[in-house]
Amino acid sequence: MDDLREGDILTRVSRYNLIRDQRLVYIDVHQSLHGRLAGKFVAVPNLINLVARPDYQGVGETESEALARCLARIKDAAVEELFPRKPPE
Repeated sequence: MDDLREGDILTRVSRYNLIRDQRLVYIDVHQSLHGRLAGKFVAVPNLINLVARPDYQGVGETESEALARCLARIKDAAVEELFPRKPPE
């Protein structure tokens, strides 16, 4: 990966769709190709432009493991709980 900068992170992404309470949540599982992530694979729930809080993300040595850990963390959470809220002004 000679064309990347030292601090760059490049990942391969697999996307899963979770429909919960008639709402769609994407779960992107990132595999690090260049640079450092929290683990070899990281599963991140998101709404395209809004990423779930880290305590709802899953890390693993395989895609399946990261996804399973993520799903276990979000099992009892409502969609609204997954994402950071804007602090009141």
